[in-house]
Amino acid sequence: MSRPEDSPWAVSVAQVSTRAGQSTRVDRDFPAPEGIGDQVVGIPAGTSVHVECDIDSLVDGLLLQAHISVPLKTECTRCLRPVNTIIQDNPVAFFPYKDPEPEPTHGKEEILAEQEEGSGQTYPLVSGGAFMDLEALLRDTLVEALPLQPLCRPDCRGLCPQCGMDLNDHPDHHHEIMDDRWAALEGLKQRLEQEENPGNDGQTGE
Repeated sequence: MSRPEDSPWAVSVAQVSTRAGQSTRVDRDFPAPEGIGDQVVGIPAGTSVHVECDIDSLVDGLLLQAHISVPLKTECTRCLRPVNTIIQDNPVAFFPYKDPEPEPTHGKEEILAEQEEGSGQTYPLVSGGAFMDLEALLRDTLVEALPLQPLCRPDCRGLCPQCGMDLNDHPDHHHEIMDDRWAALEGLKQRLEQEENPGNDGQTGE
């Protein structure tokens, strides 16, 4: 049976845990957890995620302030060109020494829910407070940081809807589109002209 401290996302905090005023710094790579996006826009499990963070010991827990960066390889949603970019975020999370005990609400559920929603991300410590596991924090942060519509560039022109030509390479490309609503009237006009001029077959006389 694997131990929590054997997790690839485990960070030892025993030296600062429960010692208010102490701090430590972490600068290392972690593997990306599973479940970040999908095959179209996502980060494959195991991708190297660089984490730089400061961990400060408070009276009731550990405060983590981090900078996270990870490469993202995907396709432009307009022209389908490969997009290689870096996702970066600066999460702040709190790891309490003890799990908070539910307090009686006495009809104040709505107020407490609003307070909890604005309190930021909170995660539990493991192994009696000697380790923090960053797996859930990395997953939550990177899922929220994924671009909804990645672009190769902000002004990407995309593909021609008629033939699929890349409009970035051919900005003047266009198609002559005839309005089908006028096709029947055009045919009627030609027939009327032929009836009025039966000898005119479209050829000029000598």
